[in-house]
Amino acid sequence: MRISRLLSLFVLWSGSAVFAVEVTGSVKVLQGSEDRGRVIVVYAEPSGEHEAPKPGHYDLKQERKTFIPHVLAVPVGSTVSFPNDDPIFHNVFSLTRPGPFDLGLYRAGDSKTRIFTKPAIYRVFCNIHPQMSALLLVLPTSFIAEANRNGAYRLDLPPGRYRLSAWSERSEQPATEDLSVESSPVSAPELTLDESKFVEVLHKNKYGQEYPASAYEGRRR
Repeated sequence: MRISRLLSLFVLWSGSAVFAVEVTGSVKVLQGSEDRGRVIVVYAEPSGEHEAPKPGHYDLKQERKTFIPHVLAVPVGSTVSFPNDDPIFHNVFSLTRPGPFDLGLYRAGDSKTRIFTKPAIYRVFCNIHPQMSALLLVLPTSFIAEANRNGAYRLDLPPGRYRLSAWSERSEQPATEDLSVESSPVSAPELTLDESKFVEVLHKNKYGQEYPASAYEGRRR
């Protein structure tokens, strides 16, 4: 599912409840053309002593030869299931370090599960269908949100200092700003993502080889 809410509304810190403060902001995107399907993930990493991220259980499903959602952001330590909701076989894999994985071939109605213990941006593919791709962001924080179409977002953060970041698939690197949260609502500095240099590159299969020409027949656009 697409994440558009805070994953934690309050935390326990030093044995007492610390309630969250509303943080709002916006992300500006520099790009060559408009992309209505763009997903922008915004996340805040606490500085100094803080509780470990709170992992959860998420689904990245396969349906109509597509990963849904295309972008999924989760706290480190989370469990992600990969259900096959297609009437055909799939083979989900990622070559991303430090945690490459291969879930093997499995049929319709089956699901495979993996726990992600290392933060990284995992590029996920199917070894049978080259048109299938997803990005799994495993982040060292539970404070994660998704910006809306206008680039606006909201996070609810306990008082403290944070490194605020915005990410999109087409940006070369995240945009970051330092942020201090006290007891009043905060308007965060605008974050700017540069997508102008993005070039799409076809990926290879799990063996590092080109997909056979037959795999592209009937490819969904």
